[in-house]
Amino acid sequence: MAGAGAVGVCPLFPGEGPMDLVVIRLLFVVLVTVTCYLLQPFGLSPTYAAGVGALVGLAIIVFEWRLRLVSLKRLIGAAIGSVLGIVGAYLFALVIRNSIPPGPTQSFLQILVMALMAYVGLVVGANKGELLNLTALGGIFGGEKQAKRSYKILDTSVIIDGRIADIAETGFLDGIIVIPQFVLRELQLVADSADSLKRNRGRRGLDILQRLQKVAFVEIEIVEDDFPALREVDLKLIELAKLYEGKIITNDFNLNKVAQLQGVEVLNINELANSLKPIVLPGESMKVFILKEGKEYNQGVAYLDDGTMVVVDNARKVIGKTIDVSVTSVLQTTAGKMIFGKWDERSMPRTETRPAVVVTTVAAVPNPEPKKPILADSSAE
Repeated sequence: MAGAGAVGVCPLFPGEGPMDLVVIRLLFVVLVTVTCYLLQPFGLSPTYAAGVGALVGLAIIVFEWRLRLVSLKRLIGAAIGSVLGIVGAYLFALVIRNSIPPGPTQSFLQILVMALMAYVGLVVGANKGELLNLTALGGIFGGEKQAKRSYKILDTSVIIDGRIADIAETGFLDGIIVIPQFVLRELQLVADSADSLKRNRGRRGLDILQRLQKVAFVEIEIVEDDFPALREVDLKLIELAKLYEGKIITNDFNLNKVAQLQGVEVLNINELANSLKPIVLPGESMKVFILKEGKEYNQGVAYLDDGTMVVVDNARKVIGKTIDVSVTSVLQTTAGKMIFGKWDERSMPRTETRPAVVVTTVAAVPNPEPKKPILADSSAE
């Protein structure tokens, strides 16, 4: 994964554009080719000499193009290292000339030592050039003031979590985002897992990395640094952070504690999310939806929109309802925030239930003349 920014090409002369630079380079290659064709170095034929000249000109153009990407500190360091290497090679050449009889072996060793010392001085000087403080020299070097590069190293858990992409898109994440190669390997293993849940998490992490790549103002750098002596990825991340003097971005609680013990700065996504949650003070009222029963007797549990758990006393009987609760205390931990409240039954509007009155309607029947009682005949008994 490469950084999202493109490296601009500085014009050689004021008012020069990219096409002018291409023309100048072509003219330079043609000039070297014609010169070799006319002079015929090394006894070559004109055709071969022209081909060698063209190759030399192209090599010089490539070398010039690479030098444009190097900072002034590295150039000065490389020059100083090369000079010191050549001086050391000259001293070695004197020893070789006095100890080995003249001949092809002596010449070969002198050239080999010269090339070796010049190369080593060039590479070491370029690598150590960033340690030079050019601003102390003033003058033309005063403008070479570069801020210290800030490295943010991503953990596997924070990549899978996905919120790092949202933070990067808002512009709050500065510096260089470092993704170690061993983290990519672990993410690929998770994505290739036989468990469907782990496989989906791994693929989500890869999608998040692609999303980070598309953020124009975020520079992403993949590093090959590894620590074979360490087996755990968390310990490798800590050592890498020490090497780059960077910070680890994670949401792993254990990695957070271990890194802080070893003096490595950690940016915890969970702590950032907790700090952005709204502040609730004891005594305030809030409206919550009681979702389920709590662990203690007669408790109900609700959740805010940001996922904060609210434990409400006396709310077991109103599960599935939205009520007004009074905050009694707030518990803040590294894992999150918990709010404790109490529901007053008297604040709930009551609907009085009166016993139903059953009204029975009896039809009025006209009373005829009173019937005389029929006396049973004694013989009928």
